[in-house]
Amino acid sequence: MHDGPIQALQAAARGAPPAGPVLPRLVIAGATGLLGNEVLRRLVGLRHFRAAEVLAREPIRTGLRGVGAMLVPGDDPQAWPPGAADTGLVLFEPPRLFYDRERALWTPAPGQLPAVADWMRRSGVRTIAIVLPHAQGRLPEALKRGLASLDEHAVASLGFDRVLIVRTAQKPGAAPPASFLARMAGWMLGVFRYMVPSSEQPVRSTKVAEFVAAALQLAPAGIHVASSETVWRAAQGDVREAVRRWLVR
Repeated sequence: MHDGPIQALQAAARGAPPAGPVLPRLVIAGATGLLGNEVLRRLVGLRHFRAAEVLAREPIRTGLRGVGAMLVPGDDPQAWPPGAADTGLVLFEPPRLFYDRERALWTPAPGQLPAVADWMRRSGVRTIAIVLPHAQGRLPEALKRGLASLDEHAVASLGFDRVLIVRTAQKPGAAPPASFLARMAGWMLGVFRYMVPSSEQPVRSTKVAEFVAAALQLAPAGIHVASSETVWRAAQGDVREAVRRWLVR
């Protein structure tokens, strides 16, 4: 039975159902590697965003419902036209070259952080989260919980409502082939690797992703920097509660 004019008028008189809160839009630069994949899956799975886009060099199918690809015209973010997003996420993990999808994604170099952040700000982003890997034990104690470089200061000065910087210990890369003397020197220096505190050791990608997701949901306005020790301690128990304690300090 087809609806007639009376039924249509009655439906219009009832009005539309009350609208819920408008969810923010998410854009991710560097959704590659184990960490990028875990962060993307967790943020999309929590349904805290009405749409998510990953920056890509060429058209791709993301494989995740609600996730699209935004093609970027070249490697210089300063030349990109503005997009449309409320929350931005920047990761620096290189793509896994045996994944065709990841080879098509655009991944920033560390030196491009200010340019990427500036593009996100021009695109309407009010909250930016940055996951920064660093060499174990190399960051001075005085800088672990604050802005540690001119690039980070530049990002903080762009006028975001919230800036979240999450530092994670970087896994040591494979050593290239070398001469016998070089290998011997590397072995001797490798002894110092065991002197790095456990709290500065790398954390599983799933735990880092959980930390980032909780921080995006709970962080108030302002600049918040999580040291690698903070992330490591959070990974040992209830991540969400650890993030809450970190943010109220």
